[in-house]
Amino acid sequence: MKYNTQRDKLKMPEYGRGIQDMIACAVALPEKQERQRCAETIFRIMASMQPQLREQPDYKHRIWDHIAYISDYQLDIDYPFEINHLGDEAQKPEPLKYPMKDIRQRQYGYLLEESLRQLAEMPEGAERDTMLALTANQMKQSLFIWNRDAMDDMKVASDISRYTNGNVSLDLATFRFAPVQTLPRQDSSTGGKKKKRK
Repeated sequence: MKYNTQRDKLKMPEYGRGIQDMIACAVALPEKQERQRCAETIFRIMASMQPQLREQPDYKHRIWDHIAYISDYQLDIDYPFEINHLGDEAQKPEPLKYPMKDIRQRQYGYLLEESLRQLAEMPEGAERDTMLALTANQMKQSLFIWNRDAMDDMKVASDISRYTNGNVSLDLATFRFAPVQTLPRQDSSTGGKKKKRK
């Protein structure tokens, strides 16, 4: 028995190994007329396998491009269209570089720290008070998610003052935090599922 891992890599997995094997057989046929007839049959099968391509005006051209690509451009027939080489299109794109940002405290993340930087530059007033309330509540929520034992109103107020270089302070005597959104703890032994009572 031969496993797929021992076979040639699929050029276009969406068509499957059967189509790739048919095209390989067509390439090996000695007569051009036979190759032509076989390729036209393969074209019809591929068109029925990918009905969504029919919505595109150039779908026939694209399928013939796929046939040529799967054959490694070795199929010697009279193509009804000028064949486009798909080698560059089929290659995987380079992975995107992840933008690395300097984060002073991981539990807050870049966006919260950016909010604190903006808060430090805002003039006093209703807009700054609103942003301070939103930022403080999110900081407390982040502390809760990161480590429930580290969640402390004094720490939030202290961090706000430190991040803003003392320009902004949170008055704990008058400020009321919004309720923290809690999620139920999962018991690792039961996978978070409740045990059935017998």
